[in-house]
Amino acid sequence: MSNQFSIKRWAVALLILGVGSSQLRAQQDKMFSQYMFNMTAINPAYAGSRDVLSMAALYRNQWTGVPGAPQTATFTMDMPLNRERVGVGLQLYGDKFGEMQEAGAFVSYAFRMKVGNRSTLALGLQGGASSFRWDLTRVQTSPDGTGQLDPAFATNISKVLPNFGTGIYLSNDKSYIGVSVPRLIKNRLSEYASGDYRSVQRRHAYATAGFVIGVSPVVKLKPSVLVKYAEGAPLGFDANVNVWFADRIAIGTSIRRNQFTSWTPYSTDAIVGLLEVQLTDQFRFGYAYDRTMNNFQRIAPNSHEIMLRYEFGIGKSRILTPRYF
Repeated sequence: MSNQFSIKRWAVALLILGVGSSQLRAQQDKMFSQYMFNMTAINPAYAGSRDVLSMAALYRNQWTGVPGAPQTATFTMDMPLNRERVGVGLQLYGDKFGEMQEAGAFVSYAFRMKVGNRSTLALGLQGGASSFRWDLTRVQTSPDGTGQLDPAFATNISKVLPNFGTGIYLSNDKSYIGVSVPRLIKNRLSEYASGDYRSVQRRHAYATAGFVIGVSPVVKLKPSVLVKYAEGAPLGFDANVNVWFADRIAIGTSIRRNQFTSWTPYSTDAIVGLLEVQLTDQFRFGYAYDRTMNNFQRIAPNSHEIMLRYEFGIGKSRILTPRYF
């Protein structure tokens, strides 16, 4: 059996686990190391929290060099309306993994209310749809292509999946905390069932928090955490700390774990290095490098991610510069 076939079969098996098995389920939602720049995609209540029209694009090349590995791109924009009492947002994304392709669009609405001199509480809703296609008949399930046909791969899948989600977001200029469930509907992905189990979209829940600590006039610490839950999968988290210098350049690191219990060599998914550069008051660049630490590290040791953000309206007296969250 060739190494290339082994990798492809492994990728296909991972896909199946991600969309169907009730005994061993994986995270289905798109993953980003720079989650702090993709908050509109995680929590609809985030819309309008930056007080300006803000646009961000992220591209992630997961497990670089592995045939069929995930490649994900997302574009988000959000802005406040009605004297910042309302926020609206848009999320567009595309995701490709092996023979699976998904593209989607979601709009978000946040009702924002002051809960103190500097803090705002937002309640958010989002709705939209995704186009899901899985070319299962193209999957080679044996090294020479002559193996017995698996009924799970007998028919391609092509569906449009509507969904909606909700979230809560509390923030000020120095800290934030949020909880969200971006997709509430458990759409059926495949008509094929294995026993009592069927491929469906699983609900994912997220909890986020972060704050800024001033160490000196030119140095600030910005720790943050993202806790992730997918139905039936271990509870995981990303813990991050960035060090900002003169509000222009930041370097940081994150650790990604797939569970809270029993710290073992393979319970840590990745160690991440991050770089942020505030090129101008309006334009920010970010880069993340993931080093795989779990049992895929020999096959797929590296992942790369790039972020670009542009904001309109900087310079108004009501706008805080820089924007940390």
